[in-house]
Amino acid sequence: MLSPRVLRRRIKSVQSTAKITRAMEMIATAKMKRTQEAALAGRPYAEKMTYVIGHLAASLSGDADATPAFLKSRDVKRIGIVHITTDRGLCGALNSSVNRQAASFILKEGKPVSVVAVGKKGREFMSRNALEVRAEFMGVGDAPKIVDTLPVSRVIMEDYLSGYVDLVYLSYPRFISTMVQRPVIEQLIPVEPVPLERGQLADYIYEPNVTVVLDRLLPRFVEMQVFHAVLEAIASEQSARMVAMRNATDSAKEMVADLTLALNKARQEMITKELLDITGGVAALT
Repeated sequence: MLSPRVLRRRIKSVQSTAKITRAMEMIATAKMKRTQEAALAGRPYAEKMTYVIGHLAASLSGDADATPAFLKSRDVKRIGIVHITTDRGLCGALNSSVNRQAASFILKEGKPVSVVAVGKKGREFMSRNALEVRAEFMGVGDAPKIVDTLPVSRVIMEDYLSGYVDLVYLSYPRFISTMVQRPVIEQLIPVEPVPLERGQLADYIYEPNVTVVLDRLLPRFVEMQVFHAVLEAIASEQSARMVAMRNATDSAKEMVADLTLALNKARQEMITKELLDITGGVAALT
């Protein structure tokens, strides 16, 4: 059994750790509400943009030459992935889940891959696995604006238009609830319009024409999808970190309780031994 001095030192160390994890939990809790509201507030706009794109795509004449570049499918020789993770750890299994999902997807596709990494953890994972990291973006922050994610969108749009990649996917953790964050992979380019039923189609007149409107709207749609994915990732990060730090604090408290019990047993054993030594000494003198 460890000596009382060592046990006291360990108890003090674990208590210090519990204070740190408790403070980190409180910080994550304060940030979590704001990031969750930002992610949830962006969903209706993203869904409406998807509806508008679907309506415009359904209004196209069907002429291949008139179809905007971001709607045209082509033979896939290289895949681009926008891989969104966190810059920091201490958020449970969030990053490992997203990285594992992306790795499984890459193996399944079996095509050359070019990665645009948003977040340090994703970039390190891709580099360790010898995948091409086309660009990396770190330090996005906890409350980014859409202007902060525009460079990400520009890189992938330029790569697609130049023919460097033929298909672009988004890989990020989608916020479901405080306890659940689900890694998802969604096709970004070419944009896949949601098919609309006949009752959802309205007879609008677009000026100057549908193709010009789509040419202007599709880049904005891609930018919005990337920005919204970053918001989802930030909300997932703060939620996962709050839960992870709470679990760490609870584990530290349990460890302190176990060490305190071991300390009491060690003290009792030491006192009993001293009493036996005294009793034995008295018996020897008599």
